[in-house]
Amino acid sequence: MSRLKNIKTAYLLGIGGIGMSGIARYLASTGVSVHGYDRTATPLTRTLEKEGMQIHYEINTHKIPAATDIAIYTPAIPADHEELVCIRKAGTDLIKRSEALAEITRDRFTIAVAGTHGKTTVSSILGHILKEAGVNVTAFVGGIMKKYNSNIIFSRPTDVFVVEADEYDRSFLKLHPDIAIITSMDADHLDVYGTRSELIRSFVQFAAGLKKNGRLILSDTIDQDLFGDIRKQTCGLTKTADFRTSEYRIHEHHYMFSATDNLDHYLDNVNFDIPGKYNMENALIASAAAFGYGLDADAVKKGLESYTGVFRRFDYKVKSARHIYIDDYAHHPRELQACISAVKELYPGKKITGIFQPHLYSRTRDFAAAFASSLERLDEIILIPIYPAREDPLPGIGPATILDKMHHPAKMFAEKDAIPGIIRKKMPEVLLTLGAGDIDQLSEPIRKILEECQ
Repeated sequence: MSRLKNIKTAYLLGIGGIGMSGIARYLASTGVSVHGYDRTATPLTRTLEKEGMQIHYEINTHKIPAATDIAIYTPAIPADHEELVCIRKAGTDLIKRSEALAEITRDRFTIAVAGTHGKTTVSSILGHILKEAGVNVTAFVGGIMKKYNSNIIFSRPTDVFVVEADEYDRSFLKLHPDIAIITSMDADHLDVYGTRSELIRSFVQFAAGLKKNGRLILSDTIDQDLFGDIRKQTCGLTKTADFRTSEYRIHEHHYMFSATDNLDHYLDNVNFDIPGKYNMENALIASAAAFGYGLDADAVKKGLESYTGVFRRFDYKVKSARHIYIDDYAHHPRELQACISAVKELYPGKKITGIFQPHLYSRTRDFAAAFASSLERLDEIILIPIYPAREDPLPGIGPATILDKMHHPAKMFAEKDAIPGIIRKKMPEVLLTLGAGDIDQLSEPIRKILEECQ
């Protein structure tokens, strides 16, 4: 029996995280009284409070309900955190977020989306396709979906779960899906894995955790031979992919594409509103999973064409004749490269300015040269201080670690609070804000400045 069955009160440590908040919302929707701690109040935690959850923002063991049936924590919580220590001493049932997700999806048809990037886009597209088709789907997504204004799509009863399978801390190894998706296996989280080969080994383990007769869907950029005899299907923009685009074009900044696979599924002239070739591949991967679940082409096309995206994923903030401003979560060199390439394809000949906030000291240290190479595709580059998240500073690591590796005439460093003034002075033609930290706090001030000049 699931450890989350018949519980009345749950306590979540790190409730404001995008993954934790999804679990909090799921539990609350089933009638559980949800309480939690996070170190800072955010728009998301305030929304959770409005939804009836009790949240505090200072470490205080007295605010942990005495009647707590289960406590759930994120790996970002340090082992010596006073509330975590208190919960352990009290003997309260305690599980990690990944274990909670495994408990929720146990014995239910599950589609798990893994990858070092692309998880959120694929899981949100897939959840939306299924929902639009009338399927009783519950989807846990690592971002706020525009159509649902939430990071969860909820159906009761639930016939199929769509979940993001997070590779950080090897969390995804707790899941045993019916359909597993791997979008990418680029080097990342080397603070956990040490080497890319070890990270890849973990993805292979994830795929090996498929249920009997399960199916693996891969980007065709991944070596499928790594996964042995597992039943698999590749998706991509090349002729060698099992599910592939037969043609595409850009029309008024939208992507129009058709696609076919080796199983007689065909998508004809899809009008997909999310720019970028990489997002077209994400759409193919989600479509393959929807076909694998049993939907027909009309249902898949309808879902793709009504999909409106996720906040902070190629998110237009200003779109006018004078200014284009896009906010994006890209925080890995490959993600930056993909986003910038998409913008250059959509707006050829225009000057593109990018503001990048590095995320984590360890990632900056490990990928400084790759970050520099990706960012040099911009016409003008502004770096702001590193967002540390769970990490303490590393000696000698900062934005200059990246800037010093750039051979670019238009690069600079600025403090975060100086950015609005810089934007007011430069009034860039095409502007990107990039990063997974709190750079999104700049989006409203920037939007207002640019819209003043329309």
